[in-house]
Amino acid sequence: MQIQISKDYFHIYQALASETRIEIIEILAKNNMNISDLAKQLGISAAIVTRHIQKLEEAGIVKSERIPGKSGLQKIVYLAIDNIEIHFPRKIFKEYQLHETDLKIGHYTDFSVKPTCGIATEKEIIGKADDPKYFMDSQRVDAQLLWLSQGFVEYKIPNLLGPNEIPEMVEISLELASEFPLSNNVWPSDITFYLNNVKLGTYTVPGNFSDVRGRYTPKWWNDKFSQYGLLKTIRVNKIDTGIDGEPFSSVTINELQLESSSFLTLRIAVEEESERVGGLTLFGEHFGNHKQNIQIGIYYLEKENN
Repeated sequence: MQIQISKDYFHIYQALASETRIEIIEILAKNNMNISDLAKQLGISAAIVTRHIQKLEEAGIVKSERIPGKSGLQKIVYLAIDNIEIHFPRKIFKEYQLHETDLKIGHYTDFSVKPTCGIATEKEIIGKADDPKYFMDSQRVDAQLLWLSQGFVEYKIPNLLGPNEIPEMVEISLELASEFPLSNNVWPSDITFYLNNVKLGTYTVPGNFSDVRGRYTPKWWNDKFSQYGLLKTIRVNKIDTGIDGEPFSSVTINELQLESSSFLTLRIAVEEESERVGGLTLFGEHFGNHKQNIQIGIYYLEKENN
């Protein structure tokens, strides 16, 4: 589960703001349990435990179901998620100016994909799944979801730098997951990023997630299919390249030769020789947990006048 610093997620923070509910989570991490056994282990009444479980269910942290027991139906409680990731507001680089491009996932200029693969708009799958030819369908420009088992998609981005602007950092932000038929929360895949034919690094995405519905995923999309990805941010500066604030590679912005190119070429690939060939899923603004397409930012400084 991914959440943000927002009032929209206040019920989740409230659910976690209790020592008893934290203890319930710790117990359920070891074993599923009925209300009566939870009450005995916690040393409180079943009625109080029920209220705590309701809070955790409202937050999507636990689920429950009634199954036959020795004395009739009993309510069994179990964890619905195995992690919560909190996204803080993006940092603002006030000292820099910014050129920003909103890049839709269907606006690729080159691709090579192997099944399982497909693309979908906000309303429907384009053509047929697992047939690469539909990656050239005219509807692809409206794609909001893209998936492939192996291969790449490549995008051209206009280089908006002016003659008196010095590039300081390139930022790439996108929501992604691996690819698995239906879905598999534990299915790692090595995703390799190239910018202007320079390899920025390889990130291992842990899975293809469907434990909860994506916040913006359309209602027609099956619950069992990939619902959301992880929001990843790659930054290339004058020192190195990082991903989510962690070291990614030693590539610097000078190696990208931005001053001599009219376009930036971004390639996102699952390469045959990788250790974990687990596919790729890209999410647009109308799928997943983050209302955005691929965001490309070029931070720069104005040249000083002599």
